[in-house]
Amino acid sequence: MSNVFIVGYDGTKDGRRALDFALERAKSQNAEVHIVYVLEWSPYSFLTPEELEQRHARRKEEVELASTQIMSPLLKELEGAGIKVEGVIRYGKIPEVICDVAKKAGAMQIIVGRNGGSDIAARVFGSVPGTLVQISPVPVTVVP
Repeated sequence: MSNVFIVGYDGTKDGRRALDFALERAKSQNAEVHIVYVLEWSPYSFLTPEELEQRHARRKEEVELASTQIMSPLLKELEGAGIKVEGVIRYGKIPEVICDVAKKAGAMQIIVGRNGGSDIAARVFGSVPGTLVQISPVPVTVVP
């Protein structure tokens, strides 16, 4: 296990609180922070070759937008933070991607924001923080 904190970041105020919490801990523990931004990707059961090609093009566009509009400005803002910060953009199911990144980085902890605990969909289908708490290979901190 290395001195790495994984932050599940979604661009919301909850995500920012989680990031700020992680940055404070990383500074005090001489650790680095990997900010993970996940683009939700739900597979269709059947796509024609043309639809697959269009979908691949849209996926590339979405990654570029996430990089230029969210991750790059955030990393630039954090350049003077005094700790190593890395950005990761992936497609997939958010909890699974965050856990995969944590495993590959040998992270010591995952930090996420609460992200709308009163949402009916979260109550019915489960929330990202709730799922992470159940499946994570490392401790998870949910920042209110």
